[in-house]
Amino acid sequence: MLSEQSAAIVRATLPAVGAALDTITERFYAGLFEAHPELLRDLFNRGNQAAGTQRQALAGSVAAFASHLLNHPEQRPDAMLRRIAHKHASLGVTAEQYGIVHEHLFTAIAGVLGEAVPPAVAAAWDEVYWLMANALIAVERRLSEERGGPAWRPWEVAERVTETADVVTFRLRPADGGPVRDFSAGQYVSVRVTLPDGARQIRQYSLSGAPGPDLRQISVKRVLGDGGPDGEVSHHLHARVREGDVLELSEAYGDLVLDAGPDTPLLLASAGIGITPITAMLAHLAGSGHRAPVTVVHGDRSPATHALRTDHESWTGKLPDAALHLWYEQEAPAGARTGLVDLAGVPVAPGTRAYLCGPLPFMRAVRAQLLARGVAPAGIHYEVFGPDLWLAGQD
Repeated sequence: MLSEQSAAIVRATLPAVGAALDTITERFYAGLFEAHPELLRDLFNRGNQAAGTQRQALAGSVAAFASHLLNHPEQRPDAMLRRIAHKHASLGVTAEQYGIVHEHLFTAIAGVLGEAVPPAVAAAWDEVYWLMANALIAVERRLSEERGGPAWRPWEVAERVTETADVVTFRLRPADGGPVRDFSAGQYVSVRVTLPDGARQIRQYSLSGAPGPDLRQISVKRVLGDGGPDGEVSHHLHARVREGDVLELSEAYGDLVLDAGPDTPLLLASAGIGITPITAMLAHLAGSGHRAPVTVVHGDRSPATHALRTDHESWTGKLPDAALHLWYEQEAPAGARTGLVDLAGVPVAPGTRAYLCGPLPFMRAVRAQLLARGVAPAGIHYEVFGPDLWLAGQD
């Protein structure tokens, strides 16, 4: 709960601070990495830093948290905090690192806003920061304890499967032969690799197979830069990792998990590589005897780029009341539609819970269509690959 005095100051200064947040976060990251180059080398995603997306996500989350404290002082934005906490826990972020971030963030705020930040204003925003940081630290500690700690574990590649020209599936088993913790369909793992320059970069990949006793499956799309740098880790995995090689994986994390009984209607919508957690969800539903209607929606460039298509269709076909709706931008076969996903002709049962994964414009469009069809906002859940820019442009 933000103190009354600080709330008044934050409310008065939020427009100025919010307008400068992108500049503040740019200066923050520059100062942070100058003082702690090991964080950029071994923790932060260098591709997201180069593209500026992590900066936008940080600015969006700080602004969203401050706004929530002002508009809903009686409650915390737990959904936002859980999503961030799961990502941090999977990366092994420590409580001590929040102190380092605080130091460089407030140095950047003072450097950008100058005299506009008297001691009372700095103290009010300091309160905002530590309310958010301490909430995240508590959730991350609990998540880490539940999953047995942040330790990295070696996993051997048991099988490598080419799905499309740009997507490869890796099936992995624990290299130490020890027991494997269960996970929930929709969750992801962090994968840490050592690159040729010595950097130990981490990326998060959804588990794309059914929860099982001794295997993990991830499906990795090779990230093309489109004018910027190509994805370092995805290219490393595609070019260098073969059967018998060993990868470092975290335990499974993520809050996009099925939370519905066997009689709850579901809509699972994906686009592109967003299909990965959806396929795991379908496998789980097929194995658990889900009885209610399941509407499966997917959009892709063409059938040739539709990763995990066989699994997608197979698991859907094993459900007693499921329908698969496909859209391709080109080369749509019989039974599929041409163009972008449009739910206008898709049945949506009353009481539907929806799970979305794919590019942000796709998820925003599908969410808007679902709201227009009467799906409750609380019943629409999503997963963003990479920095969560939904908050940066939240409606």
